[in-house]
Amino acid sequence: MTIHSHVASIQAVLTDTFAALDAWFEAPADLRRYRPADGGWTVNEILEHTALTNHFLLVLIRKGARKALQQASTADLSAGLTAYSFQTEKLAEVGVLNSFSWIRPEHMEPTGTRPLSEVRQQLRQQLTECLQLLADLKNGEGVLYKTTMSVNGLGKITVYEYLYFLAQHGRRHLMQVAENETEFMQHRQ
Repeated sequence: MTIHSHVASIQAVLTDTFAALDAWFEAPADLRRYRPADGGWTVNEILEHTALTNHFLLVLIRKGARKALQQASTADLSAGLTAYSFQTEKLAEVGVLNSFSWIRPEHMEPTGTRPLSEVRQQLRQQLTECLQLLADLKNGEGVLYKTTMSVNGLGKITVYEYLYFLAQHGRRHLMQVAENETEFMQHRQ
């Protein structure tokens, strides 16, 4: 796979994930407010948590992208691309609900107090930023800088892997939202 097709693949996953998240803002309010029997988050809280987590991930991604672009002027990009391997399996696990134990930091807990329109706008802006970062790193520069990710034992990951991680985190919560919907529909019968 060329770096250009790799970047396009990450772009597609981001676009699809954010579109699926955005569609949930149109779901009936009683479904979005439904709290599962296990006391888990409502759909509204899941959406808020996803936007909040993206905010903190994007702080690291922005920094990594900036450093990768700085290194591109002096580093051997072709050597970096030759040595590059994408942690497909471990990153894919991030997108599967309950695939491994995940303890989120307290500052990423939803409060339930943010207006839903604000959360939706934030998610839309985050997608725009992710796509811009990919465009800025379109020639493979994203492989030149790595940041540590402790989740699922990923270790040092590239800017591209961080962007894919962000999309997979959204996918994980889309599975959670689907579980809420299933339970909600069963309770209505």
